Amino acid sequence: MPNQSATYGSEIAYAVTITGHQQAELLPVEEDLTPIGDNEVAGQTLATLVSAGTELNSAYLAESGFPKQLGYASIFQIDRVGTQVANLREGDVVYAMGSHCSHQRKPASELLQVPEGLSAEVAVFARMMGVSMTTLVTTSARPPAKVLICGLGLVGHLAAKNFLAAGYQVYACDPVEFRRQMALDTGIENVLEKVPVDDLDLQGQFPLAIECSGHGQALLDATNTIRKGGEVVCIATPWRKLTDLALHDLHHAIFHNYAHIRSGWEWELPRHPQDFQHNNLFDNYAGALRWLHQGRVDVSNIYTKYNPADAQQAYQDLLHKRTDRLAVVFDWTQVE
Repeated sequence: MPNQSATYGSEIAYAVTITGHQQAELLPVEEDLTPIGDNEVAGQTLATLVSAGTELNSAYLAESGFPKQLGYASIFQIDRVGTQVANLREGDVVYAMGSHCSHQRKPASELLQVPEGLSAEVAVFARMMGVSMTTLVTTSARPPAKVLICGLGLVGHLAAKNFLAAGYQVYACDPVEFRRQMALDTGIENVLEKVPVDDLDLQGQFPLAIECSGHGQALLDATNTIRKGGEVVCIATPWRKLTDLALHDLHHAIFHNYAHIRSGWEWELPRHPQDFQHNNLFDNYAGALRWLHQGRVDVSNIYTKYNPADAQQAYQDLLHKRTDRLAVVFDWTQVE
């Protein structure tokens, strides 16, 4: 725990805060104790999930703009409920796109109830499953088609499991041995060291390839491997230039393979149901929670839990790849 604390009313609140370049601390913050809105709920955080790519690159490795508070997903237990909230009550455990903070306060419309018996540290992965679920509900490829996943970091690993759960034949590749082994150990059967661009048995067999590494070579290889007229969906953010490939090579592959290259931007879907729009983000998150609860997607051995007070160690371990797991979950039940 930090040495200092701040009391607001009768509450003490804390948040993981990026205070400088490669410097994370658990610091006191002011909790909003104003009367809760009619359609709001608030409560104490149980678990939050670190999005390693986004949080490392946009905040932890930044050179300026501090302090930064961040976060991607949270599970919290409700202790205050607005008068117009009909479907939630005190004591309920809910999912939210919340920050790394000991308390959450959200509109009830932005929450989903966690299925009974599903632990907070597992339920929080619904958020990251949702990244590739946008592709799952928008692709023209249908099961039992073969799908190629390029990159087995957290997003790619969960993409592979999402598509397996939906009935596709999944092939996944990554040059990092421990990622390949983790995939094999957790039910992903067709795991390769690299994109099978020279494999005559797989060449042209994929109507869909999902690029989850952010590497230009993987994008080019995937475009050369898909079936003619197939899709390559770019989910990973290309945070930095990793290759000096000529643009002509990709141009040639797109033209001669009749490839459809598109963004995997999850936010192309609306947050909530809309008329004449058949899919939305919160239905995806609700589906992810069901799949986690049913065991259709298993995340039990892919993450490490940290006390938020150890945030600096957590981010350093992610940055320097000192962990044999794909994800970090902050356990807020340890913060008093």
